[in-house]
Amino acid sequence: MSSSSTQSTDTTHRTQRVAVVTGAARGIGAATALRLAQDGNAVAVLDLDEAACAGTVDAITTAGGRAIAVGVDVSKADQVEAAVARVADELGAPTILVNNAGIIRDNLLFKMSEDDWDAVLGVHLRGAFLMSRAVQAHMSTEKYGRIVNLSSSSALGNRGQANYSAAKAGIQGFTKTLAIELGRFNVTANAVAPGFIQTDMTAATAERIGVSFEDFIAHSAKQIPVGRVGQPEDIAATVSFLCSEEAGFVSGQVIYVAGGPLD
Repeated sequence: MSSSSTQSTDTTHRTQRVAVVTGAARGIGAATALRLAQDGNAVAVLDLDEAACAGTVDAITTAGGRAIAVGVDVSKADQVEAAVARVADELGAPTILVNNAGIIRDNLLFKMSEDDWDAVLGVHLRGAFLMSRAVQAHMSTEKYGRIVNLSSSSALGNRGQANYSAAKAGIQGFTKTLAIELGRFNVTANAVAPGFIQTDMTAATAERIGVSFEDFIAHSAKQIPVGRVGQPEDIAATVSFLCSEEAGFVSGQVIYVAGGPLD
């Protein structure tokens, strides 16, 4: 029997879970959606712009997976409820959630507006709360669930990112509380905190501080013990494990994926 036939047979005998990944049109979210699809899950690709999800969805379906694109502002409760209901209707009850959606509005404290503060906390922290609240209802019913929240090494503090750092530190406390509350339903909750990952977001940071992205990458790589910056697939691999059945005894943890230890 060929390896492809074996893979097909294995997939047939494995329960297909439904995963929801927010901010999945590009970067870490897209890589995570693709990886979870490769793991055998159906994937709902969520982003603010539904049309922008087409590339991720096409990559999954072309490879033989199941995926849909859903447009949603994760900071809006009514949109979140509608999006999760649509996922359940079109793919099935979601039992995997990756809260990845995020924005940056970097500035030094004395220059930071209230709108910039609210926008970042709204997408990262309120968004993770609203999505988790909506999806956990399905997880509790199914008596199975995996929640992975994207934090950041910036949770430890980073100049010009008071809003982002506060949101990402909040994500860690939120994750630990979810683990305590939802564990009895066989639902785990963990956070992944990336270090420097080569994405559009880090490119925007380079632009903010006035250096080329290439120089920014080269300089950052010198500070990282493994000698390179991270790629979205590095984060997706860690998320993949935390979303697996084998990770059922790992909960309430914050895993820094940064190419070396962080204080």
